[in-house]
Amino acid sequence: MYFAYGENEISYLKSKDEKLAEVIEKIGMIERETDTDLFSSVIHHIIGQQISTKAQATIWQRMQEGLGEVNAETILATDISKLQSYGMTFRKAEYITDFAEKVHNGTCNLDAVWQMSDEEAIRELSSLKGIGVWTAEMILLFCMQRPDIFSYDDLAIQRGLRMVYHHRKIDRKLFEKYRRRFSPYCSVASLYLWAVSGGAIPEMKDYKPKTSKK
Repeated sequence: MYFAYGENEISYLKSKDEKLAEVIEKIGMIERETDTDLFSSVIHHIIGQQISTKAQATIWQRMQEGLGEVNAETILATDISKLQSYGMTFRKAEYITDFAEKVHNGTCNLDAVWQMSDEEAIRELSSLKGIGVWTAEMILLFCMQRPDIFSYDDLAIQRGLRMVYHHRKIDRKLFEKYRRRFSPYCSVASLYLWAVSGGAIPEMKDYKPKTSKK
């Protein structure tokens, strides 16, 4: 399943910003996979921190094979050293166990998170061990498919903004200017800025000043 967007979002963003309109024309529709299960999405993001996507997928597959079904009960029935044996660090195994405990005892109500505003959901998710604000924002975008997520802490989005708009630096004030321009479809703008940052339009370059080597 891919992040869902269409002509409404595209037309709106194009009407708001000529440069982004050019980017959208050149790249076309973007298919980004989503994971609509909030429990597995949180675990995925904890596992995936500071490792490659491939390593994350390998650990996740081992967990599925080892636990049968990955849920709060199967995690709590497994000791931390066993979780570690799937390839994650001790700390990540602790975070996952703590999250499963909170879901199991009702401290963290995932059904309630779905009903929350973006700000409330980010606050709730980032209160979990191992989940910061950026990770919570990514969960809102790639699991909950919230349409208006724009993460200041995402270095690739900052890079994409520098490349599209020829900025040398993106500070919070400038970032908020773009957030207001792209809202209520910041998530779709994010998809295109990530694509630009990743080299989707080869002639675009990063205008960040080179750091001089001493």
